[in-house]
Amino acid sequence: MTETPLLLALDQGTQSARAMLFDAQGELVAKSQRHIEPYVSAQPGWAEQDANYFWEELGQACQALWSAHPDLKSRVVAVSLTTQRASVVCLDRTRRPLRPAVIWLDQRRTADYPDLPWWMAAPVNLLGQKETLRQFRSKAECNWLAVDEPEMWAKTRHFLLLSGYLNYRLTGEVKDCTASQVGYLPYDYKRHQWAAAHDFKWKALQVTREQLPELVSPGEILGEVTAAASRHTGIPKGLPVVASGADKACEVLGAGAFSPEVGNLSYGTTATFNTCNARFVEPIPFVPAYGAAVPGRYNSEIIVQRGYWMVNWFKREFAQPEVAQADALGVAPETLFDAFLDESPPGAMGLMLQPFWNPGVRIPGPEAKGAIIGFGDVHTRAHLYRAIIEGIAYALREGKERLEKRNKVPVTTLKVSGGGSQSDAIMQITADIFGLPAERPHTTETSGLGAAINAAVAMKLHPDYATAVAAMTRTGDRFEPRAEYAGIYDALYGQVYRRLYDRLSPLYRSIRQITGYPRRF
Repeated sequence: MTETPLLLALDQGTQSARAMLFDAQGELVAKSQRHIEPYVSAQPGWAEQDANYFWEELGQACQALWSAHPDLKSRVVAVSLTTQRASVVCLDRTRRPLRPAVIWLDQRRTADYPDLPWWMAAPVNLLGQKETLRQFRSKAECNWLAVDEPEMWAKTRHFLLLSGYLNYRLTGEVKDCTASQVGYLPYDYKRHQWAAAHDFKWKALQVTREQLPELVSPGEILGEVTAAASRHTGIPKGLPVVASGADKACEVLGAGAFSPEVGNLSYGTTATFNTCNARFVEPIPFVPAYGAAVPGRYNSEIIVQRGYWMVNWFKREFAQPEVAQADALGVAPETLFDAFLDESPPGAMGLMLQPFWNPGVRIPGPEAKGAIIGFGDVHTRAHLYRAIIEGIAYALREGKERLEKRNKVPVTTLKVSGGGSQSDAIMQITADIFGLPAERPHTTETSGLGAAINAAVAMKLHPDYATAVAAMTRTGDRFEPRAEYAGIYDALYGQVYRRLYDRLSPLYRSIRQITGYPRRF
């Protein structure tokens, strides 16, 4: 009997490096995971990590996979990589890193960026997007690197996202996927290519076309595993490396969100709400839809920047007993947090959280801050934890409604992924707040599965993406909204949460003006 082929998915996320084997039915056959240090911070607001550290950890994850499952290596027909978004690497002419990778959490800015010619700036100003453009230029890594580290920048021959760097280490080719291009780059999201030569982005940014990689679409072959990469990872030399896209794009695909009536809700470090569309639909005016992990498609995305990072914040600041207990039991502390949800009722006894611990550009605005209102003497840690979970869900529901208006297609089903989705209590709260069925995919490794789907289509294990999605994704658990709680949440959302930001934003602006935080560049 012929052994069934396997697909190797590599997922270099913010918290871990994972090597996974999937079959053509989307079953996770084997997995190896290495928890990593997300970044180091030499100064407040900095987030950097040795670029080679990611390559070393990815190699270790692969070698551990083969050690545990030596019989499976011969069945692998292709490899595909997905990574965290918006982390950048500078390479010299010999293709060696010039400095640590700048991680997407880095908060450095510059006020010294290229001026636009008046004839380029005028239309932007007329459209009311002067502030959006200013933030784009101030946050762009290429701009502040050119100002802060001019000698290093002068030596930068290749300016790559982490995906491009790791694809280079695998194949020796300076190539990347169109669906990985999320960041402050001169990219045309509508056409899935670098911006045209006359586009204002080339004037607004310090990067040049020569510094950027060649782009290929999801499902296309980037190259083959080199001899050096094979020695490092144990992946067979010559194996095709298939383009897939960034982790969020792959997560949407792996969750089975293939059309705009299906919303993908991700409870990750960054919480997101996505719909996949054949049309280019800006989630917010002048904020682009990103490339989907499917050729020619787009993901319209609403972001809660800190998202389930707030669970880590709660764990660090308020849950030391549970952390100690979890350590003694050998489990993740978050597994004990469902008890907090059991101890507090829907609505957290009137405690409500607005989860904007990070300022935004337009929604929320640059003045944004987090808020917790409604405290009384009845409130405990349990109520605070529930308010965090509910607040993130409220923010994502607001995003869903925004996308429905933009898409002109109602969302009828939620596919929920990310770490938070592993809690039954959180899944039920999500269904209740959205008033929609919330479905958990059959695997927790949806980003890896999205990469595997691309590899499966590339290797002709499925004739097209629709067939591959139907064969390789399915529902694990389904949570129906409970009418008695959905009504409470609907009232709190409409009468309180939706009004919070407009009421508080003038106070946030005053706080910013008085304290200087968040700093304006």
